[in-house]
Amino acid sequence: MSTPDFFRSRLDAMIDMQHPLVVLAGRLPWGRIETALAIKFERQDRPTQQAVAGDMFGEYDVEFGGGVSNAGRPRLSIRLMASLVYLKNSFNLSDEELVQRWSENLYWQFFSGLEYFEPRLPCDATQIGRFRRAIGEEGLELLIKSTIETAVEIKAIKPTELERVIVDTTVMEKAIAHPVDSRLLEIARHKVVSAAKRAGIALKQTFAKEGKELRRKAGGYAHAKQFRRLKKTVKRQRTILGVVMREVQRKFDAQTDLLAAGGTPCNEPSDPKALSDLQMWLERAERIRTQQRHDKNKLYALHAPEVECIGKGKARKPYEFGVKVSLAVTHKSGLMVGARSFPGNPYDGHILAAQLEQTTNLLQDLGRSPTQVIVDLGFRGVDADNPGIEIIHRGRYKSLTSQQKRWLKRRQAIEPMIGHTKSDHRMDRCWLQGALGDALHALSCAAGYNIRWLLRAIARLGPMLILLRLLMATTRADSSVKSSSSSSSSSSSAAAAAAAAAAAAAAARLTAFARFVVDRLALEPSTPAVASV
Repeated sequence: MSTPDFFRSRLDAMIDMQHPLVVLAGRLPWGRIETALAIKFERQDRPTQQAVAGDMFGEYDVEFGGGVSNAGRPRLSIRLMASLVYLKNSFNLSDEELVQRWSENLYWQFFSGLEYFEPRLPCDATQIGRFRRAIGEEGLELLIKSTIETAVEIKAIKPTELERVIVDTTVMEKAIAHPVDSRLLEIARHKVVSAAKRAGIALKQTFAKEGKELRRKAGGYAHAKQFRRLKKTVKRQRTILGVVMREVQRKFDAQTDLLAAGGTPCNEPSDPKALSDLQMWLERAERIRTQQRHDKNKLYALHAPEVECIGKGKARKPYEFGVKVSLAVTHKSGLMVGARSFPGNPYDGHILAAQLEQTTNLLQDLGRSPTQVIVDLGFRGVDADNPGIEIIHRGRYKSLTSQQKRWLKRRQAIEPMIGHTKSDHRMDRCWLQGALGDALHALSCAAGYNIRWLLRAIARLGPMLILLRLLMATTRADSSVKSSSSSSSSSSSAAAAAAAAAAAAAAARLTAFARFVVDRLALEPSTPAVASV
């Protein structure tokens, strides 16, 4: 937080305090978020190291490097970094665009906990990714959990609605090029040659010129549908990749034996990890060289071996390359209460138990857990794996009650939510590395979706609160005028007194109803959204 400054205006004096983002900033449990995440950023207690030193009196043991060090740059505020994670996926921005717009947006700075306007970048764009990796899946689940608790606190959703959810799966595509044999073979050759050079291995021939020419020819033959020539070109690419790999493997084995014998190679590796990296690229290149069209567990990207080929039956996109993601939303209001990635393309029914386990963990502080799950036909046959859960799908339509049939009609409501999560909250493409990056990205997108859901809920409930408070004030004024006029009139008849009493009773009932609705919406009178009323 900034120190008091009498020469600058505070942010709360420059912005609209009824803005949904401002109201949400005062409703999210920032204290609990900071307390839970601070543990992951504590300085570690390093073990003490021992050494032997000597002086004119002889040798002696010394200890150094132990304990908790205070050296290093102070970390940024946890609320600032958590709010940046929220805003990034809420408004579909890259890390670079996010920090740039944050320096220009007063509402975003107020949401991040600042008191005065700061015309600078909040942090380097790369720090957002490091913060996301540091808090891990547990920290991002905490951010989603906070949005769910906030929705219940402001009465935007009833706690009982959390017990009935809709679950469905989708494919979160990885940021890779469309896998083509000729391209993968050429990249594998280039990676092996580059890794061998870093490891200090000199090759007799790298086939750089021929590989580039073959890649160009393969693209032309595929475009012209000359498949016989294309097949011959790809076969030649496999051949030269095998030649390079065998030469690299021979010299790699010889260098390894020389190092084991205590010798020194002619060319030292440029990096301590060069030999291990070379072994990794050799293994992946061998997979690329030997895999065939109908093989299982194929490699579709050299830099992302976790990518799977998944077909969801879409006419516009028969195959998608990424990871399967499961989403869980509330049946009535559409609040997201779960998001989880599942590497390996498992059957939908086999992931239902794991998804419901995550949803139960997110709702445990609210004392709720899902009891009814509405799914599609991909989740059939898993009732025994989910005891105590009522699984509803159209495969058992004849045995459903009339109420369950009404619930089933809303199953497809999750489809546009998946579409919005992809188009508006960055789930359409994952740029994070590895299977961990897939899990973190899915959770970040769900947190961003819930933030936008809360902003819409606050914007929807705010005008209703203002009207109800105006109604209460008008009712109280009318009742006071009528009571004063009836008491001041000495010549009023019994009928007029009865009418005044009836009007006062009606006003009292209307006031009680308006107060009940205000309490139902659960925004205090001091809330910025209604403070001016």
